Amino acid sequence: MSSAIERISALLIKAERTDNPHEADAYLMKAQALATMASIDIAAARARKLAHEKPTSPVTRTVSIGDKGKRANTHLISLFVAIAHNNFSIVDVASDSTYVVAYGMPQDLDATQTLFASLSVQMATSAQRYLEKDEWKSDTYRTRSRRTGLPVKKPFTRQTARAAFYRAYVARIDERLQQARETAVRSRDESRGNEPSAALVLRESEAEVRAFHRDNSDARGRWGGYRGAATGRSGSAAGAGRTAASHARLRSSDELPEGRRALP
Repeated sequence: MSSAIERISALLIKAERTDNPHEADAYLMKAQALATMASIDIAAARARKLAHEKPTSPVTRTVSIGDKGKRANTHLISLFVAIAHNNFSIVDVASDSTYVVAYGMPQDLDATQTLFASLSVQMATSAQRYLEKDEWKSDTYRTRSRRTGLPVKKPFTRQTARAAFYRAYVARIDERLQQARETAVRSRDESRGNEPSAALVLRESEAEVRAFHRDNSDARGRWGGYRGAATGRSGSAAGAGRTAASHARLRSSDELPEGRRALP
């Protein structure tokens, strides 16, 4: 899998260097497709029990998100979960939202962390650029009155504008990664017609991950996530978030400094 991760990282570097948003989009889709194809190939090899293949089994990894009480933690976790789910992994979230525990095959967790390292930084920096333009100051969003429960319009604050941006960004990234994953599965089946379908191979691998999660997870209850009023459809902030996610440029995780996951 190390060669696949190296190829993914090379694509991310190319995406960072291009000024063309369409090329950047293509590089992201290709990076996710490579991750999916590698996962399918390894799962198929395990299913066939090839003697020359090194066996892989599910593992856990703990990823730090941010200091306790940071408002951005819930959005950062949402981004991590979206990437992990598109790479066939399961995520438990700490009760104080300061870290996550991911369960999956090593190659899938490698891909998840590589993508997350890039997209988490870009989510923060692109939101900051949007907020500095002050477009959100004349915008409103819909919510419900705490007193009457009736729908009302409220002006954005900097906090709610940022939250709407983040939520739309995560939703759009989820869509793009899901599309790339589905395309990779179809491509693999078309090129290897006599082998078991990629969907079947992945279902078997995912079943093993779920069993591993059941046996090893200490999580209790469900993560509440973001509880504010802003949504991924709220005003110009949401539109800006989707646009930023659509044009996201990726960089190699090796270029990122330690501790870069603490968003503002």
